[in-house]
Amino acid sequence: MSGLRMGGCLQANSVTQEMPMTTQGFVVTHAKDAQFERGLRSFFEYRDLGMKQATQGRVTASVIRAAGGHDFSSQPHLHHTEFQLVYVLKGWIEFEYEGQGAVRLEAGSCVHQPPGIRHRELGHSEDLELLEVVLPADFKTETVDTVNP
Repeated sequence: MSGLRMGGCLQANSVTQEMPMTTQGFVVTHAKDAQFERGLRSFFEYRDLGMKQATQGRVTASVIRAAGGHDFSSQPHLHHTEFQLVYVLKGWIEFEYEGQGAVRLEAGSCVHQPPGIRHRELGHSEDLELLEVVLPADFKTETVDTVNP
């Protein structure tokens, strides 16, 4: 039985029971080899970290950075996800979230965006870089009329 030893007790590890840990899907990416591409929003560039292929589509992870020379615009929207995490590596970004109002994230800030929460970006710094992790990898984005219905 696989498990974790915690405080002298052996506890079952539900993750390893459902999906055994293997070296299949092992991936490493390095900043020096990074390739950024335009993606969902023209004012951002996206660096795929290889998680989609490594996890057979269960997870996607990207480093996203501000792309100069493109006008910023943001429509209220929501994502059909199971999990979404944003961690700011550099600079700042500000969102408006359903039921929360304006939230400014700076380097070192992290936000869990619950599935289906309405939001929109209010602005970001020219040097913005962030890490985004989303489940599933092929999530859908839906434009909505307002952040607060």
